[in-house]
Amino acid sequence: GVYRCGFAQTQSAYDTAITDLTRAFDRVEAILSQQRYIAGDIFTLSDIRLFVTLIRFDEVYMVYFKTNTRCVANSPVLLNYVREIYQMPGVADTIHMEQIKLHYYASHPKLNQWSIMPRGPDFEAKLQRPHNRDQTLSGTAEMDDKASKTLEGWSQMLVG
Repeated sequence: GVYRCGFAQTQSAYDTAITDLTRAFDRVEAILSQQRYIAGDIFTLSDIRLFVTLIRFDEVYMVYFKTNTRCVANSPVLLNYVREIYQMPGVADTIHMEQIKLHYYASHPKLNQWSIMPRGPDFEAKLQRPHNRDQTLSGTAEMDDKASKTLEGWSQMLVG
């Protein structure tokens, strides 16, 4: 994954890691071009886990961990997927991109000695635009309602 790329200590290790990551990125893109969520029509914990990776990908991982073979913003399928989840009730309120970037860029002195935080492409602004996944995939209002209820239930479990 991204950490194998970022913490690789040889070119060979990095090359292997970035090849594996690129293949995984392409596989996820292929899956989500055919179905609404990772597990099909059901929003699951796997979607939340993928979302938190993809939300950081362009702003942090591409630069910091040298994972620049792919980009969420350049993938209409993945960008719309992230938009859909970001726009679910309560999700956007949990994303603090400046804090995410500050954490990564300031927490590993070997990777960023001076803790300089790049400005980035303002990926979060792209997420505020409408998604069209309900039109491009076999989505229904019922599915959207189930996803929202699932997300709400998990949020309550995590918050306590």
